[in-house]
Amino acid sequence: MKYSYYALMNEEGGIYTISFPDIPGAISEADSIDQAILNAQEVLEIFMLMYENEGNEFPKGSSARELSQRLESDNDFIQLITVDTRIVRMREENKSVNKMVTLPKWLVELGKERQVNFSQLLQSALRSELHV
Repeated sequence: MKYSYYALMNEEGGIYTISFPDIPGAISEADSIDQAILNAQEVLEIFMLMYENEGNEFPKGSSARELSQRLESDNDFIQLITVDTRIVRMREENKSVNKMVTLPKWLVELGKERQVNFSQLLQSALRSELHV
């Protein structure tokens, strides 16, 4: 399932504090905005999996307008974070399967000469293409 909640972020002295006002206890910190967003996704994944696994009722999400009124300083901002627990569960299983692909012979030979790990390359390319 896909879930979206707004994270409240605060930057002070290069440290980002992340919280989800609608999800008690869902907090994190980071030292860059990029890492803050990744940490926010990770925290939201953990809490959404926990809610699913325990059969708990999901909190009602606040609107951007509601949360904007809670901003206390110019260092505060909100960021919508979306996670897909189906993808998280698939990642956790991490079961490898064989997949036959057809490639030009010259490309395969050049890859072998340069000691390319075709399996790792395909996985990396797919992750990049799928943004996961």
